[in-house]
Amino acid sequence: MNQIQEILSKVDKKVLGWGGIICLIFVIWAVIWPTNAANVFNICLAFFTGKFGWFYLFIVSGFVVFLLWLAFSKYGNIVLGKDGEKPEYSTFSWFFMLFAAGMGIGLVFWSVAEPMSHYLAPPYGEAGTVEAAEVAMHYSFMHWGLHPWACFGVVGLPLAYFQFRKNQPALLSSCLIPLISEKRANGIWGSIVNILAVFATVFGVATSLGLGAMQIGSGLSYVFGISYTNGLLITIIIIVTILFILSSVSGIDRGIKILSNFNMLIAGILLAFVFVLGPTLFLTNYFTSTIGYYIQNIIGTSFWTDPFNTNSGWLGSWTIFYWAWWISWGPFVGGFIARISKGRTIREFIVGTLICPTLLSFLYMAFMGGTAIYEYMEGITTVAQAMDQNISYALFAMLEAFPWTNVVSLLAVILISTFFITSADSSTFVCAMMTSYGIQNPPRTLRAFWGVAEAAVAIVLLLVGGLNSLQTASIVAAFPFMIVCILIVVAFVKALRQDDYILAHKEHHNTLMEEPKSEPKNSPESNGYAVGQNQQVKQ
Repeated sequence: MNQIQEILSKVDKKVLGWGGIICLIFVIWAVIWPTNAANVFNICLAFFTGKFGWFYLFIVSGFVVFLLWLAFSKYGNIVLGKDGEKPEYSTFSWFFMLFAAGMGIGLVFWSVAEPMSHYLAPPYGEAGTVEAAEVAMHYSFMHWGLHPWACFGVVGLPLAYFQFRKNQPALLSSCLIPLISEKRANGIWGSIVNILAVFATVFGVATSLGLGAMQIGSGLSYVFGISYTNGLLITIIIIVTILFILSSVSGIDRGIKILSNFNMLIAGILLAFVFVLGPTLFLTNYFTSTIGYYIQNIIGTSFWTDPFNTNSGWLGSWTIFYWAWWISWGPFVGGFIARISKGRTIREFIVGTLICPTLLSFLYMAFMGGTAIYEYMEGITTVAQAMDQNISYALFAMLEAFPWTNVVSLLAVILISTFFITSADSSTFVCAMMTSYGIQNPPRTLRAFWGVAEAAVAIVLLLVGGLNSLQTASIVAAFPFMIVCILIVVAFVKALRQDDYILAHKEHHNTLMEEPKSEPKNSPESNGYAVGQNQQVKQ
């Protein structure tokens, strides 16, 4: 009884209650009236992406510019913690965990499917040409490079700063204190922000659980001939849920860190296998060329809105859709990255969450997707045919051209599963933090609760075909959350200026205290010091 009371005392009943009620209403709506829910969400999505697509492009590009400016500014040396505090995790473990939480499973799935989709149906130009191949990989780089990681970084960096340097709870509302005051951040406005974050996280993770199960099921069906049924998908969700709950309740130091290190090892083995046994020289040249193409065209592509409607619907279906999706994932990915970044400087954080993951994503896209495009150019159309049947078959169809197909495909299924688990357990951890007043180590019972809840939502929606509706709902929720992100950036800059002012005056005070109190009147050193001191006073 005492243990239950202790757990309940750590739970933010307002955020948990209202967040849970809102999520439940949307789930019931999708279950009872799936067609109506789908239509409403699609209308909302079309409105936001159609009418405000330009706004998404401006804001997400602004996030990239802001983080790059911050990395090279004087604020880059500020520690996300006490001055002189060391990082909590080694650089490799820290990077592996943040990458696995951010986009591991999506990157494995789309690394073949997206370049091939753009190659066969490019935003402009003729399909299946050299120009289409260049454009295809460039847009794949765009959608999985600097811009998505900037969406995570503008949430994670302020969270880490206020959590570890200002000793505030690990809540998004804490990031708004310099702008709206601590009283309002702890009141109704702060609760609204935190409830919105829970809403986006739950739907984002629940739909990812369902879609991830569909990807794993497709792999087992395509490679091993296992019947692709709802029973198989539900079994996959249950097994994966048990595994990621065990990982989550065991804590970051054990489950999440160990799994992240493991799946990055598997990802490296798979990537090396494709690179060495595939068209190595072509892949090297393709990667190098696309890096140059990306750098040369990033500004124009970042702001391309297709004003003359040359390819109706393509931009909204891909780029703007992605930007909204990454923003909707900002609370949980940013929250988890913040949790593991204690002791890092702002510059280290930005390099680790913006530059390094982008380069790794580029490498994965170029090697995996480049291999599929090379096969098509050589007359091997297996991937294209498989994608016509089910887009989730793309990776496994590409691997058919390699030796030991079944073994390597099984390795790919294991990789998808482990990335699936690490993304899910990190999101469960963040959901528990957001509903327990932002404490760094939320109750294990609450973590398990969120794991079961997300899995149950995924199963129910999978059975009624409502996953796409809820995915669309989470993306619609990204629009108001994007406004919250803008406010967080403004509040963060204000806090950094205050911090810089305090540090500057502290250093000035320490310098004066360290100076000798008296020197011989006629010594050159004394005269020089006096001049310098007078100049400091005048300044």
